[in-house]
Amino acid sequence: MEPPVSATPAVAGRRARRDRGPRTVEVDVLVVGAGQAGLSTAYHLQRTGLVAVGSRGWEHAAGTFVVLDDNARAGGAWQHRWRSLTMADAHAVHDLPGMPLVVVDPAEPAADAVPYYFAQYEDAYALNVQRPVRVLRVERAAVPDGVEPRYLVTTRHVDHPDEVVVWAARAVVNASGTWQRPFWPSYPGRGTFRGRQLHTRDYRDARDLADGHVVVVGGGTSAVQLLLQLAQVTTTTWVTRRPPRWVDAEFTPELGREAVSRVDERTRAGLPPRSVVSVTGLPLTPAYRAGIASGVLRARRVFDRIEPDGVAWDPDAPALRARDAEDDGADLPADLPGLAPDLGGWVDGPPFVAARTILWATGFRSALDHLAPLGLRTAGGGIRMDGTEVAGEPRLQLVGYGPSASTIGANRAGREAVRRLRRALGW
Repeated sequence: MEPPVSATPAVAGRRARRDRGPRTVEVDVLVVGAGQAGLSTAYHLQRTGLVAVGSRGWEHAAGTFVVLDDNARAGGAWQHRWRSLTMADAHAVHDLPGMPLVVVDPAEPAADAVPYYFAQYEDAYALNVQRPVRVLRVERAAVPDGVEPRYLVTTRHVDHPDEVVVWAARAVVNASGTWQRPFWPSYPGRGTFRGRQLHTRDYRDARDLADGHVVVVGGGTSAVQLLLQLAQVTTTTWVTRRPPRWVDAEFTPELGREAVSRVDERTRAGLPPRSVVSVTGLPLTPAYRAGIASGVLRARRVFDRIEPDGVAWDPDAPALRARDAEDDGADLPADLPGLAPDLGGWVDGPPFVAARTILWATGFRSALDHLAPLGLRTAGGGIRMDGTEVAGEPRLQLVGYGPSASTIGANRAGREAVRRLRRALGW
């Protein structure tokens, strides 16, 4: 763990000060990220009586909060999604607290509709999100005994790198999500491939990949959706680390609670959280059934190596397990209601498949590098959590992490984080 940095003890008032170096601004609660979890948190902070930085008279308010976001406009990660992902196809985008989401046209790209909704929300509640601002690091301030602890959050304006501001916060709610950390697993020969490699983060339109065969790597719903799109313009091969686990059952509240519970067990133990599909399986929608019937959604085990012009399998070799590879059913209970084993399993194929593109639909990891100075990682590689609270650190809340990394969970997490902060800060 790095030693704490020195800081001037908190003083009365909310004005910015500049002793030496960057400007320092005092605030009660700082929220990192303006996606669904961050906006939900901001809503509940405002409901407690805190005033957003930038509002009229905020410098003299009894309590303040600020939301920082590194995007140029509202919308979180949704604004970066591929254009063919419509509101009809998007995973349930749930209402933010206090304002329902009205889907006027199910065919509208989610990359347009959700950012518009988020922008309306920010305006309606005067949240004054500060953007584009990137959080560089979060540190504990060194203060004398008896002085309330603070976090020092160093930030930089994305478009003006010389503009550095340090926020002295009584508490931090991290809602930075995962979009900034696409996961690229390591497989033998990946650096030798002469074709195109891209992650789902960089995917925009199937027509961009229509110039040759595409190998799609990954067992989640993003891989399934993209395979169906790509099949309309080119040929594909789907490979997964584990056989796909299709589930022909309604996603009930009971199943949702079971999924949350299983992810929660990992974060309480300080282990890295896993993806939703690892505990829920893949839903057998009519479109997915058609894809299975056509052969598009029939997976092969992942290749053994990548060659300059394609991917290759060794005969009778066991499935290759890349270190920290994508989660595609690792924790799925064998007795999950509706599990359809007759539609799962791998199919056989030739020992070599020529490819123009390898599309890595291998998921994301939590974007938490700015928290590294706090030394939160356990030996297991995760952060030990108690709900939204970092275990043993009640002034630091992580929303959109672990069991709250879903659209429903994000709203609940914002409410829970603020409830816990009220207790920790004595409101």
